[in-house]
Amino acid sequence: MTAILFPGQGSQAVGMGTEFYNKFDLVKKIFKQADEKLSFPISKLILEGPADELQLTKNTQPAILTVSYSIFKVMSDEYGFDLNSPKYFAGHSLGEYSALVCSGSLKFNDALYLLHERGKAMQEAVPVGMGKMIAILGVKNDEVHNLINLNNTTGVCEVANDNAEGQVIVSGSKESIENFQNILKEKKIKSLPLKVSAPFHCSLMKPAAKAMEEKIENTEFKKPLLEIINNVTATPEKNPENIKKLLVEQIYSTVKWRQSINKMNELNVKNFIEIGPGKVLNGMVKRTLKNINCFSINSIVDIENVLNELKK
Repeated sequence: MTAILFPGQGSQAVGMGTEFYNKFDLVKKIFKQADEKLSFPISKLILEGPADELQLTKNTQPAILTVSYSIFKVMSDEYGFDLNSPKYFAGHSLGEYSALVCSGSLKFNDALYLLHERGKAMQEAVPVGMGKMIAILGVKNDEVHNLINLNNTTGVCEVANDNAEGQVIVSGSKESIENFQNILKEKKIKSLPLKVSAPFHCSLMKPAAKAMEEKIENTEFKKPLLEIINNVTATPEKNPENIKKLLVEQIYSTVKWRQSINKMNELNVKNFIEIGPGKVLNGMVKRTLKNINCFSINSIVDIENVLNELKK
C-alpha cells in the first residue's frame, strides 16, 4: 500500500521546480495561476529568488504548495500516475494544504489564498524576536516531554513538531525556551536554534488561528478522494467540516508527524512517496520505520524511477 507525503516549511530553495517549469506547459500555467491569484510574481521568487524573500513565511507557504502541486500534476497528467493507487495522503504543516488540493478537497486557488493569509497571520501573531524554536536530536521523544515539565518559567514552551524518533522541535516564548535550553545543557543534551521568523505550532499562535478561522470556514472544502492523515490527531479524515476545524487547530497544535507515519504503517502502508521540494520527510520516515520503501520526487528522473519501482 502507498501513501503520498507533501513537505512543509524548511524544504524551500530558490530554483525548486525549475526542471518541471522549463519542460511542461502545464507547470507554466500553474505558476502563472499562482501569480495571478496572489497578485505578485511568486513564480519569479520560486525560480530566481532572492532567498531572503522566499524565506518569508507568507511567501514560503504558497511557494511550496505551487511546486508540490506542479510535480503532482505532472505525475498524474503527463505520466499517467493512477490516483487510485495510493491509499492515504499526508502533509507536514502547510503540506496538509498540498495534500488537500491534490486529493480534490480544496481548489488550488483557494489554497494559495489561505496559505498566503496563514503565513501573514502566523508572522504577525508574535512580535519579531519574542519567540524562539529549537530542535532536539537524539533524545527519546517522551523524555523531551518530561523535561518540558521541569521548565518552571511562566512563558510558553511546547512541542511544536514530533517529527521522528529522536527528532523533536520545541517552540515558545524566547525567555522560556532559553530557560529550557539551560535545563537541556545541565542534562548534556544538545539543542539547535532554528532560523524561523516566529514560534510556530504552539499556543502563541492562537491569534493566528483566530485570524484564519473565518477565512477557512468561508472556503469550500469537498470530501477528498483519499483519506488525509491529519497533523492534529494523526488519524485518517475525510469529513470536510472536520478538516476545516482541524486546519484551524493545526496552527497552534503539535504536528504529530511521527504518529502519522506510525498510523499509516499500522494501516499497512509500505511505500511512502514524498512529492515536492527537498527530501526532509523521507529522512523522517526512515528514522521512524524500518523495512519500508521511501521515495522523493524532485526531478523528472525521480518520477520515472518511482513509477518503475511501483510496477514491480
